[in-house]
Amino acid sequence: MMSNSKIAKKHQQMPVNILADIGTLAKTMPDILDLSIGDPDLITDESIINAAFEDVRAGHTKYTESGGDVELIDAIRGYFSRNYELSFERSQIRATVGALHGMYLTLQTILDPGDEVIIHEPYFSPYKDQVLNSGGTPIIIPTYEKDDFAINVAILEAAITNKTKALILNSPNNPTGAVFSPETFEKIANLAKKYDFFILSDEVYDGFSFYEPFVPMAKFAPDHTITFGSMSKNFAMTGWRLGYMIAPTYLNEAAKIINEGITYSAPTPSQRAAIYALNHSETLIPQVTETFQKRLEYISKRVKEIPYLSLHPLKGSIYAFINISKTGMDSVSFTEYVLKETQVLVIPGLAFGESGDNYARLAATQDISVLEEAFNRLAKLTF
Repeated sequence: MMSNSKIAKKHQQMPVNILADIGTLAKTMPDILDLSIGDPDLITDESIINAAFEDVRAGHTKYTESGGDVELIDAIRGYFSRNYELSFERSQIRATVGALHGMYLTLQTILDPGDEVIIHEPYFSPYKDQVLNSGGTPIIIPTYEKDDFAINVAILEAAITNKTKALILNSPNNPTGAVFSPETFEKIANLAKKYDFFILSDEVYDGFSFYEPFVPMAKFAPDHTITFGSMSKNFAMTGWRLGYMIAPTYLNEAAKIINEGITYSAPTPSQRAAIYALNHSETLIPQVTETFQKRLEYISKRVKEIPYLSLHPLKGSIYAFINISKTGMDSVSFTEYVLKETQVLVIPGLAFGESGDNYARLAATQDISVLEEAFNRLAKLTF
């Protein structure tokens, strides 16, 4: 009789994955107000869909070059040139099946067994899993609400050892909504140069810095930075599964060899959609960004009216990381109680690391009318 004893030993005892479990719950439980997973209610703009449809009908149904169609590579280059005055070579850019695919390829490329990768907590949970699955050792450093969840550079430097290969950086941040200042980025860049480690900068939410212009990490440490971007949030294109990585050419060439046996290339129809989206980003991104800024500002207002909740100032992303410590409950118990009593689904902060257990993450992925109903229900609870 075949059993799980036949699969790799490291996968026989599967760890609890709160995000994966909630993702399943969100798609299978009827009549809930789902504010859990970062999958916006917005439909991809019709102009993007039509452009991709026309290109597919015209014959764009074959493989592209494994790193991406040259039109897409140039669209990514143009996006960074126009928006951030950054110049990249074609050889630095790779189209990926979402940004996490790029992160996976990079970690597989750079890590030897025992190499350390620093991750700032609270963190997007796949980071730690990917480091472990790539043979690396995750080193978790805390960030604190009193610092608006920004990295304390002294804490970061204290965590660096002779085994440090990389820092995974995420700003605008999931789950906290923090946006690190250019000054913080510059200090981190200086440490990367001093100690010679990579900065793996997840900039999927670059279009969601609401109150100050976002400046990519590549501005500060071009030789040490690998940038990850995505169509998913900026253009409401989660299901198209199209992202990109920008890395030194030598790293990108190594990632190409690894990827030959994984996806080979990203989906061609999605690449066509991305070409149009990136070439029209100045028009398309603000439409999405404005929607989420209004929603998060509404969420902030409603949280202030509920005695058992509090919230630090939100500067970006599509999430509110809400402090629930006044309830006296841990985040998993709180989430289960809220779901049972109100049919509102959020994610327990524990999903983003141990220090998240006094929080719940709420994704602003529904219309304000839905958010209003959710908070009306939450307001009736007492603790």
